[in-house]
Amino acid sequence: MNEVYKKQVGGSHYQSMMIQPSEFINKNNLPFAEGNAIKYLCRHKQKGQKQDLEKAIHYCQMAIDRDYPKDFLEEAEKEKKELEESYKESRRQTKERKEKERHTGPLDSFSDDLQNSIKERKSNEWIKGYNKWKNK
Repeated sequence: MNEVYKKQVGGSHYQSMMIQPSEFINKNNLPFAEGNAIKYLCRHKQKGQKQDLEKAIHYCQMAIDRDYPKDFLEEAEKEKKELEESYKESRRQTKERKEKERHTGPLDSFSDDLQNSIKERKSNEWIKGYNKWKNK
C-alpha cells in the first residue's frame, strides 16, 4: 500500500479495511458518482450507518441519470413494443395462411396470393397507361 493510503485525515473508519476505498477508486479510475457510492457503502457500519447507504443509493441514481437518460429508456421501451406488435402480426398472418392452406392446400393459397399480386400489378399498369394517354 502506498504511504498516502495509510494516512487518514478526520477519523479512522477506513483504516480497518484491507484496501481503502480511495485507493480502489483511484486505481480503477472510477468517475465521481461511482467512487462516492463505493466510499459510502464501505464505511456505513463504522460511520454514517443508514444515512451512508442512502447517500450511496443517491450517487448510484446520479450515475444512472448521467449514463442512461430517460429518453434512451423510453425509446428502448417503444422499440420493444413495436417489435412485439410486429412479431404478433407476423404470427397472426402465418396462422391465417396455415389455416387457409389446411382447407385449400398450399398451392391454392400460393395461387390466390399470386393472382392478387398480378391483379394489383395490372391495375397499376392500366392506371399508368391511362394517365400517359390522358396527358398526351
